Amino acid sequence: MTKPPEFYLLGIVLLLALLQIFLTAHFKTRQYGYKWNVGARDEALPPLSPMAGRLSRAQANLFETLPLFIAALLANLYLGHNGYYSELSAELYVASRLTYLPLYAFGVPYLRSIVWAIGIIGLLGQILLIFC
Repeated sequence: MTKPPEFYLLGIVLLLALLQIFLTAHFKTRQYGYKWNVGARDEALPPLSPMAGRLSRAQANLFETLPLFIAALLANLYLGHNGYYSELSAELYVASRLTYLPLYAFGVPYLRSIVWAIGIIGLLGQILLIFC
């Protein structure tokens, strides 16, 4: 039995989520130091550097939609709604999330918002497919 391509796309976006966790932690640790990283992190801190701040916001942005994408994708696979439209909408979501991270990290305006909107279209495609 072969796995539907949607499972591979799910794996890719989960690896991206893990990468974003590590990237954000790396830049925060670089700014605040290793004592902060291994400590309780109770102290007030200065604002994040631009790069660390953008990576943190990009991570939060992914984590807002990722549970919805996972739930919709798995629901469609369970319902047997996998196929062209499921794969296409998952590809849109994953490709946009992969593209969004460097655009946000390097502070690219406008294009970043367009790429985000493409991801939302992919997410909506997954959600709407549940009703078919």
